[in-house]
This record gives sequence, structure tokens and C-alpha cells, in this order.
Amino acid sequence: MRAVVHPEFGEPADVLTVEQRPVPTPGVGQVLVRTVLSPIHNHDLWTIRGTYGFKPDLPAQSGTEALGVVESLGEGVTNLTVGQRVAGGTFGVWAEYYVADAAGLIPVPDAMPDESAAQLVSMPFSAISLLHSLDLHEGDWLIQNAANGAVGRMVAQLGAARGINVIGLVRRAAGVDELREQGIERIVATDADDWRDQVTAITGGAPVLAGVESVGGTAAGDIASVLGDEATLVVFGAMASPTLEIPSGKVIFGQLTVKGFWGSVVSRTMPSDTKQQLFGELITRVLDGSLTLPVSETFAFEDARDAARASDAAGRVGKVLLRP
Repeated sequence: MRAVVHPEFGEPADVLTVEQRPVPTPGVGQVLVRTVLSPIHNHDLWTIRGTYGFKPDLPAQSGTEALGVVESLGEGVTNLTVGQRVAGGTFGVWAEYYVADAAGLIPVPDAMPDESAAQLVSMPFSAISLLHSLDLHEGDWLIQNAANGAVGRMVAQLGAARGINVIGLVRRAAGVDELREQGIERIVATDADDWRDQVTAITGGAPVLAGVESVGGTAAGDIASVLGDEATLVVFGAMASPTLEIPSGKVIFGQLTVKGFWGSVVSRTMPSDTKQQLFGELITRVLDGSLTLPVSETFAFEDARDAARASDAAGRVGKVLLRP
């Protein structure tokens, strides 16, 4: 079978290549899946560069999420059937076939398009798990930066569907119009001198109970500055800086709680019934249109280097997908 491989760590546009590899055999509790479509996530690119929290042995296949069709069942698998469409995956899914634990795959309804199903697990599940972890209720206020990122957009849409008030921060005024074109309101650009006043005007003075920080550096202090007392700041990413600059007074006198969120850990430790409930909600939101999963471009495996460049392009709306 053909597989996208990186023999060394480096820029994906320089090191990705396609090789022939044996078709894997499913073990106990596993299934063999034929790949249909797979998204390129930032963590996929960071892994190829060798800068992520997980470093594979080299040479390594790439990719972590895919839509596929079950080809064969390993011993003891009873929850899936041959020919069934499934979303999810494991490490190394940028291949014509991959083996994954049956328990970790999500059956996809026929009504869901391939392009949406291919993206169902990683980013949307991180977004809905993040909201779930914050235990916010209808009418509560949440603020997030990197609002024009994939997860930021999903948090805004899922929050709105749950009745949670979400304010998004972007670093430039043009980002406000871009998100409004996608139907996402309550966006504030932090390059305006009065951006904090704009946030207060939007909330009407109501306390902001939670913040999602994905940028790092001074942006962490910015988002902390508009949170209410005894609020929670969740560190989701570090797009601009690996350090957080948060005034100690906010932590001491405002009793701010700062905690991290890593989707892979949350997914492993979440009770199965909770996970099923959240995936059920995701599927409902995609099918009713309240959660949109746009696609920017689709590339063949042989064009993986071009796909990596496209995924890194500034201003891209929607995921870049790979197909065998």
C-alpha cells in the first residue's frame, strides 16, 4: 500500500514522501480500515517537525485522523461491521489502509458528507470536550483568543448551540469581518485601543467566567485582564509564544485559576458514556448545520508536500484534506 512517510524530522514541505508499505493486519479488538479522506492538523505538522509532545520512531507514517471504511475485523470485534464508514483513527493514517482499535472509532451516519466526517473527531471533539470541562451553563460568558482558528470557530458555534455567550478575540480588524461572514458575531480585534471597553459593552458588565488562551505571551495577560473574579483560564495552545505573561495580581487578588487542556489526554481519561454523549451531540450539530466543517482544498498523497504548504497558508478557511 502507499503511505505518506517522513524519514526525518523537518519541515513537512521538505521531508514528506510516499512509500510502499505492507498492509497491516488487525489484532485483537482492532479493525483494518481503508482510508477515504484525512485532514491535516497543526499537531500533525508539529509532529513531523519533531516539536510536538509525541515523537514517533523514524521513519514514520503521518496523520492522526481519517474517514474510512472497515475492511476486516480483528478477533473479538462486535461493535463494527465490514463496509461500515467510521471516523477516528490512530497515528499514521495517511496511508491507503490503517489498523485502529475498534473502540476508538465512531460510526458515521449515511447523511453526513465525507468531508465533514473526515474532520469529526480531533478538532470538534477537542472543542466540545473543552466546553464540557468548563461546566458552563446557558447564559454564561466565555472569551477566547485565536477566535479565527479552527477550534475557536467551533467553540463559538458549539457554545451558541448550547446557549453560552462566546466572545472571540482576534489580533487584527480584518479578522472581525472574516468571522462575521461565517455567521459568528461578538468578535473584537485587540489592535483597537478600546478593545476592553468593547468587551464590556458586549457583556453589559456581566462577569466573564472562563477564558480559552491559545496564543501565549502578552495575549495571555490580555485575556486574563477581562475575566471576572474566580474565573478559569484554560491554556489550549501556544501559537505565538511558549510562555504566558499573566499579572500576578489577577491570580492572587482575582483568584484566577489557570489550567492546561490537551485533547489526547482528555479523550483517554473521559468515561465512555460521556464520550458517546458528546459525539452524539457533535453528529447532531453537523447534521443540523449549527456546526460547520469547511474544506479549503483536497490533495492526493503524492502531493502531500503541497498540501502541507497549503495547510500552513495564512488566512486559510477550512481544513486541507488528503486522499489516497
